Formats: sequence, C-alpha cells, structure tokens
Amino acid sequence: MSALSLAVRDSTTMLRRNLLHARRYPSLTLNLLLTPVMLLLLFVYIFGNAMSGGAGRSAYIAYIVPGILLMTIGSTVVGTAVSVSNDMTEGIIARFRTMAIHRGSVLIGHVIGSVLQSVASVVLVGAVSVAMGFRSTHATALEWLAAFGLLVLFALALTWIAVGMGLISPNAEAASNNAMPLILLPLISSAFVPIDAMPGWFQPIAQYQPFTPAIETLRGLLLGTEIGHNGWLALAWSLGLAVLGYFWSASKFNSDPK
Repeated sequence: MSALSLAVRDSTTMLRRNLLHARRYPSLTLNLLLTPVMLLLLFVYIFGNAMSGGAGRSAYIAYIVPGILLMTIGSTVVGTAVSVSNDMTEGIIARFRTMAIHRGSVLIGHVIGSVLQSVASVVLVGAVSVAMGFRSTHATALEWLAAFGLLVLFALALTWIAVGMGLISPNAEAASNNAMPLILLPLISSAFVPIDAMPGWFQPIAQYQPFTPAIETLRGLLLGTEIGHNGWLALAWSLGLAVLGYFWSASKFNSDPK
C-alpha cells in the first residue's frame, strides 16, 4: 500500500474506534453538552428580559445563540483532551507504536471524531434554541453555508488545541482542568452582552481573544447583519490556532519515548 492509502486506512480505523468509545460511554459528552444548554435556559428564561434592555426574550435569544453554539464546541472538545490523556496514560499508545500502523493516524482519528461530535452537539443545541424561539429568517443560503464552515473550522482549531492539552496532561482530571479555558473564554466575550456594555478596563480582555470575532461573525451570518472585519479576524484566529495546535500536538506526540 502507498503511504497515503495506509494513512487513510489507519486514520479511518482510529476514527471508528473513537466513535465507538463515544457511543459506549456517552456520559462525558452529555455532561459537557449540559453546560451550554443550561446556560441557554438560564439566560433566556431567567435573565432574558433584564439582559435584553427591554427588547424582550425573543431579541435576546437571537443575540446569545451564536455564542452558545461556539461555547458548545468548546465544551465538546474538553472530552477530546480527556480521551487523549487516557490513551497516553493507559498504555494503548505504546501498544499502537509496536504495530504496523501510520503514526499520525492516532491523533487524526481523535481530531476527526471530535469535529464530528462537535457538529452533532451544535445541531442538538441549535435544535433546543429553535424550540425556545430562535429564528434565522434573514440569513441567505450562502450565509448559512458560511456559518456552517466557520463552525467546522473553529471546531477543528479548538480540537487540535485540546489534543495538545491532553498530551501534556498526566491524567484525565488534569486534562479536563487544562482544557477548562475553552469553556470559560466565551463567558468573557461578547456572547452574552455587547463589549461596549462592559467596564472599560475589561473590554480589551473580551475583545482580543478568539471567541469574540468568531461569535460576532456567526451572529452576523445567522441574523443577516454586517460582520465587518470580524470575519477576517475569526478566520485568522481559527487557522492560527489550528496550525499551532497541530504542530504542538505532533511535536509532543513524536517526542514521547517509542
């Protein structure tokens, strides 16, 4: 077999392995998925009228859903960090290295599986949002396609970062803690309130981080409004994090004792 055929075959096998693990042990995914759903219910039904400034819950749910969808991706990839850490500490990687398989297929299987799980989680949270009253009537088919592409690219970027976090963690608990910023960063972005409404000293923290331009871009695409320069910033952040996470993960994985 050619090197490419071997890589595709082994990566597909590792992807199947990770999807089977997710199906057999769904509790971790469900627990992580519960966080964005609970925040959505809390902010819409409890704080919705107050946070909307009098515009009502329907206006506020339209505002926060893009941030919740990206938070869902951050929550889902925490499970990837835990899964990678488990593989590294339980000895399975050492066994894989004694077999005639493509070396990079282990990480590729984790990444593709995580992206697929992230997309599925976004669909589930999106369905909950629609049931609560979210509508995207002003978005065109092209904007919907661009929004989906952004979600997939952002999921890929965060997944590679999560893989790196899993590789450097000595156990599953440490991996979960190391990946926690991927859940916390949306809370200090423009996901729930506009940046202009934040204290002046805090605004740069919310502005200059990857989630804010991604949220503003997704919000513009789903609601059919202007996205300005946020689209390019979101693309730059996503590609930059994906490249950084890939080289970090590959370096750490390849430096481990054979």
